[in-house]
This record gives sequence, structure tokens and C-alpha cells, in this order.
Amino acid sequence: MSKVYDYTVRMTNGDVISLDTFRDKPMLIVNTASKCGYTPQFKGLQELYKEYHEDGLVVLGFPCDQFANQEFENIEETTEFCEVNYGVTFPLMAKVKVNGEEAENLFNFLKDEKGGEIKWNFTKFLINREGHVVDRYEPAVEPDEMKGDIEKVI
Repeated sequence: MSKVYDYTVRMTNGDVISLDTFRDKPMLIVNTASKCGYTPQFKGLQELYKEYHEDGLVVLGFPCDQFANQEFENIEETTEFCEVNYGVTFPLMAKVKVNGEEAENLFNFLKDEKGGEIKWNFTKFLINREGHVVDRYEPAVEPDEMKGDIEKVI
């Protein structure tokens, strides 16, 4: 059975890292967008990261432009926007596709584990310390609504 640790992803600088880097840590993986109605959730995601990072929580943001072109063309614009407007310090990865033939392998795994196709930006996947997807949250779910579930995997 696959685990999230079996996948590699690209960082904003183009380097490839293995998610095995985060072995034994709970993760929250989110497809993000800088120009979306849900974009203010960056603040809540940062608050979760700040509150639970010392307990091991890793938040990983994956900018995605597949839904109504709501992401900047240039990844540097994305990272600057997130830092300046929402104080984001959690890792943002390179821009990805989450659906279709060009979907990032990680997101194919996440969708197979919980719920099928991703319908919009800010779909969130909670991963336990063993690397399994334990829950999926649709975009309308605010980050602070996930605290109880996060505390269970910490």
C-alpha cells in the first residue's frame, strides 16, 4: 500500500524533494491559489502551522492554476504575495496540476485515497504520522475547523 512518503515534489526553486523528508510527521497538503475567494485561508493555514509546528505538523501548499486561472504566472509572485499578505512561512511548492493527465502524482494518490477529483482550490488532505491520508476537507472548510482532527494525528 502506498504512502505519501513514496512521492517526490518540486520546490519553488525547481529542486525535487522526497516527502520521505517529513516521515513520522503529520502533514496538511493543500492546493492553493492566490486570487481565489478562499485565498484568505492562507492566514488560517499559517495559524495552524504556527500553533502545531512544534508538535510536528507540516503544512505544504501547492499553488495550482487549474481552476479559473487564479494563480500568478510566476512562482516568485506567488511566494511574495503569500508572505506579504498572509505571513506565510510554511513551505510552498512549485505550481502543480491536480486533475487530468498532467496531474502531479502526489495528487493522484491523494484523490485515490479520499474522494476523487478535486473540485476547486484549497482542498485539504490531512496525513497521519504513518503517511496515510486520514481525511479530506473541501474548500469551504476553514482551517480552524480542522483543529480537532489535527490534534488526533499529532
